[in-house]
Amino acid sequence: MIVKILKKSATFKAVRYNTGKVEKDRGELLLAKNFGLLQGLENLRPQDYINYLEAVSARSSRTKYPQFHIAISTKRRSHSKEELADIAQKWMDGMGYGQQPYLLIYHKDTANNHVHLVSTRVGRDGKKISDRYEKLRAYRVLGQVMGQDEKLTMAAHLQKALGYSFSTRAQFMMLLEAQGYAMTLKTDTYAISKDGNELGTVPLGDVDSRIDQRQKDKGRIVQLRDIIQRYARTCDPVLQVSGTAYRSELADLLSKKLGIQVLFHGKDGRPPHGYTLIDHARKSVYKGGEIMPLAEFIASNQDSKRSPTIDKEQREDTGTSRQPWKTATADDTVASDAKGADGPIRQAPQPDPDSDLGITLPTIDINISDDVDDEAIHGRNRRRKQKARTNSR
Repeated sequence: MIVKILKKSATFKAVRYNTGKVEKDRGELLLAKNFGLLQGLENLRPQDYINYLEAVSARSSRTKYPQFHIAISTKRRSHSKEELADIAQKWMDGMGYGQQPYLLIYHKDTANNHVHLVSTRVGRDGKKISDRYEKLRAYRVLGQVMGQDEKLTMAAHLQKALGYSFSTRAQFMMLLEAQGYAMTLKTDTYAISKDGNELGTVPLGDVDSRIDQRQKDKGRIVQLRDIIQRYARTCDPVLQVSGTAYRSELADLLSKKLGIQVLFHGKDGRPPHGYTLIDHARKSVYKGGEIMPLAEFIASNQDSKRSPTIDKEQREDTGTSRQPWKTATADDTVASDAKGADGPIRQAPQPDPDSDLGITLPTIDINISDDVDDEAIHGRNRRRKQKARTNSR
């Protein structure tokens, strides 16, 4: 989390800068606080807020630069606009601006969620609010606010995670790791931390109790498989990689539209060895292999439409079975994904769902039938149809 006190100004031009973001649908006015009678009016213009701030500031002739303009930013989307708004208001209280008139605007046009605050340094008593050691105090107050809020937020996420159905400790850990937390085993508890700060613990007994209560919903498993197969017809399931992050168009759609989150397991940019599916709609976690083999989940549309007859001929032609599929299924299980596995999951970081990435990502070529001579097969098929190869040039 970053707090930045922006360039001082004798005028309140930051009001128009931020309202301009709102007009272009790049921002949202979340709060106009302590503006007196203005707050009871509708269709206010930016100049109305400026006039009010100038009127308060005019009570001090000694304050040359009355504008107070701040930005508070979080990493990527780790805090929602509502969470940022709550943090910003508590920060203003801690800095002595809680009773000042101020605007709170959320910006949504960058990779990092952030809010801006615009106020006046002149209090209603005509005295300037202290700016002594202002930059140091800004981070000290932010640390205090975050310390309180992070613990409350973590407690809420923990209770939500314990409300899910999961079959292993590793799956429980993934629920919290997906929210940005780190889990460390300490005797009979898991310590939960974020950004190096320990925020709380959860007894292993609570986790194991939820595991014992797990009842697998076979009907939902069939339904999830049908959903994936249906959307795979129109949405590309082929896996893409950027650094250590894995994604596919199909996985993105399942997460955004249906609340079905897919976590691929791999490292160093190599093809993943398995995946986990978190069904947020039904509050359940599944090993990928319970739904379908990894190789099938990331198979291209063309591969998924291959004729069963051709597949049979391929097996007879090579004297092999569909062993690569079986291998992929066996590898779906994360090595530490067992009830007794206490080590942290080595999960690839998930990409920012709102990021455009800006580059063309390479496609991982996972050949699940690399022992088949395609040219021999297609040549044989041509001979059966008595069609000669022609040169169309």
